[in-house]
Amino acid sequence: MTGLPVPPADALSGRTILVTGAPGGLGDAAARACAQAGATVVLLGRKVPKLSRVYDAIKALGAEPAIYPLDLAGADPADYEAMADKIGAEFGGLHGVLHCAAEFTGLRPLEVTPPEDFLRQIHVNLTAPWLLTQACLPWLKKAADSAVVFVGDDLSRVNRAYWGAYGVAKAGLVGLMTMLHDETTSGPVRVSALLPGPMRSTVRSRAYVEEAATVFPAPAVYAPACVHLLSEAGRGQRGKVYAPRPTA
Repeated sequence: MTGLPVPPADALSGRTILVTGAPGGLGDAAARACAQAGATVVLLGRKVPKLSRVYDAIKALGAEPAIYPLDLAGADPADYEAMADKIGAEFGGLHGVLHCAAEFTGLRPLEVTPPEDFLRQIHVNLTAPWLLTQACLPWLKKAADSAVVFVGDDLSRVNRAYWGAYGVAKAGLVGLMTMLHDETTSGPVRVSALLPGPMRSTVRSRAYVEEAATVFPAPAVYAPACVHLLSEAGRGQRGKVYAPRPTA
């Protein structure tokens, strides 16, 4: 673990960055940080009203983001290919994908988890991030330097009883990151994972209902780490699970 990075103001200047789960806590904060670091940010999420709120917040910062509504649970490979081609053509390329989207409905024994809930969480948290990344790779490879960043979770916590498909998917995400890194070491695409510390998030609130909301920091504290991994400075974390923590 290391302290949180302080990226330069122009860390992502000239780059186009796709952020999934943009209306969520970390997605929102990371999208704003990327825009402030000079990136053109493409906001991906299910609901236009929520995306619009993030859009307005970034626009108020003086940047011009873009919105791409897409439901990861229902999209198929053709949808991801169309998305990647539209982004690449409209913005002249793609330089980074930050996977912040997450699906978690609450703690429940595997034995009583409805099959459709299990499959949905596996898909949104693991299968969909890969299919989206696969569709974006041709564009990412055209850049001199690009990055794919998966947001993980503490496996010592979520790979235990009652975390269900979410925990299974997060373990699989680390394997996916490692495998994709091994297959892209000679090219311009850097693959890594961010392991944020405990923070106020929808996932945590559904797991720990009685936990005080002020116990842990807001997701924004980890937004600079997202910028770091997406920028050239993140080369040192290539193929790694990056776990920065706020200093006391």
